[in-house]
Amino acid sequence: MVGIDPGSIATGYGSIRRTKAGVECLGFGCIRPSQERPFEARLEDIYDRLLKVFDAYRPDRIAVETIFHSKSVRAALVMGHVRGVVLLAAAKAGVRVFEYTPLEVKLSVVGSGAASKKQVQFMIQKILSPSGRLSADASDALAIALCHVNKTARGSYNQVRE
Repeated sequence: MVGIDPGSIATGYGSIRRTKAGVECLGFGCIRPSQERPFEARLEDIYDRLLKVFDAYRPDRIAVETIFHSKSVRAALVMGHVRGVVLLAAAKAGVRVFEYTPLEVKLSVVGSGAASKKQVQFMIQKILSPSGRLSADASDALAIALCHVNKTARGSYNQVRE
């Protein structure tokens, strides 16, 4: 299972798996395309690097954050482009896609839909004990993956259907 936190500046990813003892963190990271490149080249970079992530972790499914209401229409459009690249990479890799709102992720991981990024990051550290420095984007990606694992255990997941 790989969680993806899509962003044009930083796209976080995190891989986890359920074990008999709980949930184990397999790895995480952040795709940061050069901001000097044109937007379409940054999207291509995100796509290419996601395919490498999928090749490395071999997920049978990914979880991605849905587009949420934004203060800026431009920011929402940019996020939509990045999400499209994530969905395309998943389709190319033959991986099923599930989506969750930020509220669902926060409720699942922290227990409060009003949780801050720092609270989410704290809980991810506590639950998964990832090794290495965990960026906010990678932490969010691991939280999205953990949300999916938690929801599938209860049978309440959201598969993308277009």
